Amino acid sequence: MPIPSGAPAAPAVPHVPEAIHRRRWWILGVLMFSVLIVVLDNSILNVAVKTIASPAPTGIGATQSELEWAINSYTLVFAGLLFTAGLLGDRIGRKKVLLAGTLVFGLGSALAAFSASPGELITWRALMGFGAAFVMPATLAVLMNVFERDEQPRAIGIWAGSVGLGIAIGPITGGVLLEHFWWGSIFLVNVPVVVLALIAMAILVPDSRDPEPGKVDPLGVGLSIVGLVLLVYGIIRGGELADFTDTTVILAIVGGLLVLAGFVWHEKRSSHPAIDITYFRKPAFSAAVAAIALVFFALMGVTFFSAFYLQSVRGYSALQSGLLILPLAAAQMVFAPRARLVVDRFGARAVCTAGMLLVAAGLASFALFDAGTPVWVMCLVFFVQGTGMAHIMPPVTVAVMQALPREKAGSGSAINNTFRQVGGALGIAVLGSVLSTVYRGDIEGHLGAVPVGVREVAGESIEATLGVAEKLGPVAGKPLVAAANDAFISAMHVTALGSAAVALIGAVVVGLFLPGRSPAASEAPEEVRPPAEQLTR
Repeated sequence: MPIPSGAPAAPAVPHVPEAIHRRRWWILGVLMFSVLIVVLDNSILNVAVKTIASPAPTGIGATQSELEWAINSYTLVFAGLLFTAGLLGDRIGRKKVLLAGTLVFGLGSALAAFSASPGELITWRALMGFGAAFVMPATLAVLMNVFERDEQPRAIGIWAGSVGLGIAIGPITGGVLLEHFWWGSIFLVNVPVVVLALIAMAILVPDSRDPEPGKVDPLGVGLSIVGLVLLVYGIIRGGELADFTDTTVILAIVGGLLVLAGFVWHEKRSSHPAIDITYFRKPAFSAAVAAIALVFFALMGVTFFSAFYLQSVRGYSALQSGLLILPLAAAQMVFAPRARLVVDRFGARAVCTAGMLLVAAGLASFALFDAGTPVWVMCLVFFVQGTGMAHIMPPVTVAVMQALPREKAGSGSAINNTFRQVGGALGIAVLGSVLSTVYRGDIEGHLGAVPVGVREVAGESIEATLGVAEKLGPVAGKPLVAAANDAFISAMHVTALGSAAVALIGAVVVGLFLPGRSPAASEAPEEVRPPAEQLTR
């Protein structure tokens, strides 16, 4: 029965116990600290790729493909386990999962710091991804259960702003560490942060769970991991060979796509799926997760090659490169917590579309960069990218999380983070392969003075070429250095335009399917019921 226009609206039934509600902002601070650990690691690694690629004792001589796998081993394990991590959090308690994941992440960080080879680094990065998979879903799930619905957009905006804080602290911290210590210190620094986070979590964070959790789906998890690994391996291998028609490349890519198709088929028919496919029947939900994947696909690929542009071509140190990324981080920190106010006025569709267009413009700007682009121009581009991201991530995260019942917060957070990580992994793989392929095609004609035995290695990446040029001597190697810089900038231009095109696709998706200013009431889940799940200190 409709409520008369003159009658006051009935107050919403509170879902959060008063004792927990009073300390909700302290809890949010701890959750941001947890997110900071995960983001800090990846942002530090972005400024360290050049150092790790250097020969021992400066680095461990990792090739471009090994660097991609050092990043993607973390991301693939992270993404593959997120479904199960979310379900386990819903089943056994999100606080327990958060504590366990943070502990494993710290252990992996300590082991990665003392890696003696690229293979060891890739292995320990995978262990770090295992821990991170249990951290990220739990933080967002706890957030959804300590804030009432009307405060959730604000809390999610602040939570997303912590990503900007990690982006700011990471490169600067990494630069300082690399200038004074060995490359492994970028991982070892995580250990004291993890210890502090564990203490704060144990004291402040309440536990919560779903009273009717789903079962673990080991077959679905296995299919998702195998499919993603095969797909990304095929893409990286194609970039290594500069030939995507090679049999091993085709088999890996096609095999990965078939396994992922099998994963979807299995999830539709399973009584306890790792991911409930019915969630995707809501256009707003599907558009939100697609936007997350596409924006990280575009952005992570550019973040990967921008480190080489700033350090190898421009000659900046790791610390200087980190400082140049500050405008991107500052924009996220400033605008992400306020994105909800813009969404309230203009609607999620308009705000996210504008954000995607800003990201696309920032990415396309890299196609205009050369070896002498002024620093202020680069800072402006990074600021534009950060502003766009700040107006995309909070609204789409709210759309994903509020589309599901509160008791399924772990599963919703897992979906949100899975698409973000998968998009980032594929972005690094695809755009990294495009960069490698174009670079190799451009540099091959300039390797005539290079000994035949090292010619193939010299053409793999700009770092490999510069390493060979250094051995040739300052006179003989100078033309090769110039050719390497020109070839890399050319490859960067192609890759940047490709990433901008992906961001434009994201703008079309959110423009068509995200809700406008006044979404139908039927799209929102009911929030007037008494709390259904257990929430304890």
